[in-house]
Amino acid sequence: MIKVLHILPSLDPKAGGVSQAVRSVIRYSADTALSHEVLCLDDTKEEYLKDCDFVVYAMGRGKTAWNYNPRLLPWLLSHLANYNRIIVHGLWQYQTLAVYQAYRAVANGIAKLYIMPHGMLDPYFQRAKDRKIKAIRNIVFWNLIERKLVNNADALLFTCDVEKERAHESFIRYNPKEEIVSGLGVERPPLFEKSMTTAFHSRCPEVENQRYFLFLGRIHPKKGVDLLIRSYIKLRSSEQDLPLLIIAGPGLESQYGRKMKQLASETKDILFPGMLDGQSKWGAFYGCEAFILPSHQENFGIAVAEALACSKPVLISDQINICKEIERDGAGIVASNTLAGTYDLLRKWEHLNVPEKQEYALNAKLCYESRYSESITRKIIIGIIK
Repeated sequence: MIKVLHILPSLDPKAGGVSQAVRSVIRYSADTALSHEVLCLDDTKEEYLKDCDFVVYAMGRGKTAWNYNPRLLPWLLSHLANYNRIIVHGLWQYQTLAVYQAYRAVANGIAKLYIMPHGMLDPYFQRAKDRKIKAIRNIVFWNLIERKLVNNADALLFTCDVEKERAHESFIRYNPKEEIVSGLGVERPPLFEKSMTTAFHSRCPEVENQRYFLFLGRIHPKKGVDLLIRSYIKLRSSEQDLPLLIIAGPGLESQYGRKMKQLASETKDILFPGMLDGQSKWGAFYGCEAFILPSHQENFGIAVAEALACSKPVLISDQINICKEIERDGAGIVASNTLAGTYDLLRKWEHLNVPEKQEYALNAKLCYESRYSESITRKIIIGIIK
């Protein structure tokens, strides 16, 4: 039995795609000779830890934005040598320093060490105008900590080719021993049931018997929600029969979220049902006409793959790292992450005829099956770990 330890800041689904990715990797190999355990900086009482069917060591919340936890390094020094494979998910927090120190001290030569950056080496984070201070901080951290871990790991694991390519653009002295595109499969959605529609309509009754576009993700500046709202309002002024726009996800209580609700207040056709999960989430996917995500940076986009799995075309920006494959497969429409580009996504879709839309829907499911299903990624991940 090969023992694998996954290390990440949080298993909270609201924290983003890293948590879901870790759960997916574990699920891939549930019936193989691999044993997975997780070390995270969550409170042991969190509800989302109770449904885990794998061992979780929750160290408790870290302090400051760096997530410093004094319990982490002693635990690693005591236990790291008990594992055959160590996978660090994400960068830029205390976990990377603690793992580097403990690995050198007790596990070097005993276990293989992998880093899965989950897009955190993307040059977007160094170039974005609203991240100037964080960009300087990252340069300091890179030279003091992250570079050592990245360059000394046995391999870096990337979810797609574009992520691997862009990782070379951010920092000097980036020299990993090996780079592997492992992919990231998405669990096949449950078969459609009427109860899913009922669950979604209970959260968003206005959509009953209505066409709608679906955005499902964090309400965050990086996701381009402002571009989506402005583009929708602009197109609505000339298109009378435009589908409703559903913007679902956590973050409405943030300053940005409140601004987005205010921006959308001039029309009753933009709806904010909050975070959807379980049947309400799948009801939203299965009922939408198309999924839209005009993000400024998306390493993979799990929600994009989930939409494809539900046979839904995706309207996405060219800053989503899997956009080239989706465009090549005819599974969606791609445009720039600008106001003009986002407007173009909506306008092009609305000007398609019914057979053209049906062809996109068919291609969406084929794209999922050939590229992003768990069965495709399972073979790669298991091969790497073994």
